[in-house]
Amino acid sequence: MDRAEFASRIDHTALGPTTTPADVERVLEAAETHGMNACIPPCYVAEAAASAPDVTLVTVVGFPHGTQATAAKYGEAVDAWQSGADEVDVVCNVGRLKAGDDEAVRKDIAEVVAAVPVPVKVIIETALLTDDGKRRACEAAADAGADFVKTSTGFADGGATVEDVELMAEYLPVKASGGIGTYAEATAMLDAGAERIGASSGVEIVEGFPAES
Repeated sequence: MDRAEFASRIDHTALGPTTTPADVERVLEAAETHGMNACIPPCYVAEAAASAPDVTLVTVVGFPHGTQATAAKYGEAVDAWQSGADEVDVVCNVGRLKAGDDEAVRKDIAEVVAAVPVPVKVIIETALLTDDGKRRACEAAADAGADFVKTSTGFADGGATVEDVELMAEYLPVKASGGIGTYAEATAMLDAGAERIGASSGVEIVEGFPAES
């Protein structure tokens, strides 16, 4: 993998509650400069699509807890796509999953998948689940037609681990997100089976790529 391909697997991220338009602009500039994607709050997608048309835009739905009504998630997804999002990361309903209502989780995800003609990644929030729960969440995402499963929102205690990526990769392509701040950490996730990395430290990660001789 060369540096350009490596960079294209990084979703450079700004999703905090105090994210400003200036923060988003910095993320977009960095993504454009380094060949990364940008993962930003949905309220800024239309502006971002207009200002950085060449950057792959990722946004979130049902963020950060996944407890919104399914109709609300559907509407969020449609609005994000119509505003210019190229991909959507939706948070699964962890509470429903922990209660054993896997079918409700599947239907919730399936509605978002049906809402948009762009890739949908399902955030299963691994830090809140047992291995059995992680497997059931991945099965629900796969059965719902999702394109990826994603480890974390970054708003729970704990983020991506190599072990979780290996488990999740048995079901769908994986986006590893949460606590990844260096090239070595990102590489470990890719080696474990991740196809995409979500990180607020995208620039540092890409700049850590070994110089080509």
